[in-house]
Amino acid sequence: MQELNYDVKPMVLKQKDEVISFKCELQENLQKAMKEFVEKHPNWDQYRIIQAAIAGFLIQKGFQNRDLTRLYIGNMFSMNFKD
Repeated sequence: MQELNYDVKPMVLKQKDEVISFKCELQENLQKAMKEFVEKHPNWDQYRIIQAAIAGFLIQKGFQNRDLTRLYIGNMFSMNFKD
């Protein structure tokens, strides 16, 4: 099975926000599903999926923060909000 690409994209590095990397283990089925999704949707990558998922989870749990909302909406709709 092919591993997902863990290289940081230049687009992410150009943003003002800090990028913090972390390593986590994913269940094989989740990794396969994410890989298939990325192959079918080339405008998405594993970073965008993870960011959207974490931001969406926090918003659903009641965490209210304008930057988090911008990140979530930006990831879901391919937008880049500037201050």
